[in-house]
Amino acid sequence: MVFKIQAKSFISIITSKLILKMSKTFLKGGTNFPGKVALKIDKNILNTISKNYKVILITGTNGKTTTTNMIYNIISSTNQEVITNSSGANMFSGITACFVDNYKFTNNNVKYAVIEVDEANVKYITEYISPEIICITNLFRDQLDRYGEVYTTLEKILCGIKKSPKSLLVLNGDESLLGNIDVPNKKIYYGFNCAIDDTISVDLNADAKFCKFCKCNYKYNFVTYNHLGDYYCTNCGYKRPELDYHIDKIVEQSKSGSIVEINNNEISINQPGTYNIYNALCAYTVSRVLNIENNVIKHSLQKQNSSFGRQETINIEDKELKIILVKNPAGYDQAINAISLDESKINLAFMLNDNYADGRDVSWIWDVNFEKLTSLNVDKIMISGIRLYDLAVRLKIAGFNSDKFHMCKDFEALLSEIIKCDEKTVYLLATYTAMIDFRKFLYNRKYIKKLW
Repeated sequence: MVFKIQAKSFISIITSKLILKMSKTFLKGGTNFPGKVALKIDKNILNTISKNYKVILITGTNGKTTTTNMIYNIISSTNQEVITNSSGANMFSGITACFVDNYKFTNNNVKYAVIEVDEANVKYITEYISPEIICITNLFRDQLDRYGEVYTTLEKILCGIKKSPKSLLVLNGDESLLGNIDVPNKKIYYGFNCAIDDTISVDLNADAKFCKFCKCNYKYNFVTYNHLGDYYCTNCGYKRPELDYHIDKIVEQSKSGSIVEINNNEISINQPGTYNIYNALCAYTVSRVLNIENNVIKHSLQKQNSSFGRQETINIEDKELKIILVKNPAGYDQAINAISLDESKINLAFMLNDNYADGRDVSWIWDVNFEKLTSLNVDKIMISGIRLYDLAVRLKIAGFNSDKFHMCKDFEALLSEIIKCDEKTVYLLATYTAMIDFRKFLYNRKYIKKLW
């Protein structure tokens, strides 16, 4: 059966689809502009093209793309129809383009849409869509020139949630900013019921150190990383909520992944680091809410493919380039912790940009624990990006021998240095636009088969 839609909506969809096709054919990308065109023709187009979808929104500072990818793959493995904005275009226009791209003029069965959304854009999406589930992964300082502090970021997200009071909220219970939030939505919390180590206090540079109700310092039964953990306030009694889904035991952590127990079910996660345990736990929680069986979830999490730029491995000549997106101190420190699990001799590459999508202010690099990397067996250090000299100074202060620095002013120089590395493994830590542009460069050089 054909949908009855307004002429304006029809023109909006057809025009956007044509631009999407041309963008994919000639530009190998361009996921935001077609959405902008669609919205220009019909500002309410998202309401039309999202019908018949059960929408799951994933937002938060870190882990959106990986968590979205995990949930999408789990649902896909059940043979249910599902779409996602896998390109990472998580603004209003990019999400609109995703729905346009998947829109059909015939009435199909109900499908799922697992959508990553930028924190500041939640309110635009919920203006037109009432999601089944809204997930919030965490709240860290990120792009201060755009978001402000973490409390401002939370308000931006809550502004969107308040437009969708019937959405189920899946929240990180270890995130102190997400407990007792004043919305009528039903809430499900996930988090750690076990300590990773003996840490019970947060670092000086941790983000949300003070009780959001009385402003006293939090105390912790344990800290997982940054300000996440089993928190409580001795002054007003505010504490972590009861967890519905939880990590009961960490069986093993290595450079290739983790083995954990979630609600007493042993799960293997093939991506390393504590932050990926959180991502997998969020995906597990959503999947159980959707009544997906444990064995299906377990099998999917064992064989997840890395999202582009998120610990993605690219073969360059005889080297293994592992690209890790870094964009704020909390995420950078977790990436460093994951790399620290590798006891072999390695090479390190760093890229720092200050474009709008990265955040103009790069002073946040001084809050990153680069010092921890100096204890690793590092053979070669390559530095690139718009702000390569700022990063070189930071690394020198961290304790690296500047004689080992290879300053790469363009992608050709960086690629050349990677190829000349004596050791096989190269970890590349890159900010957003640096990662995107370098991947395009590698795509054009035939080292990457699929750009998005």
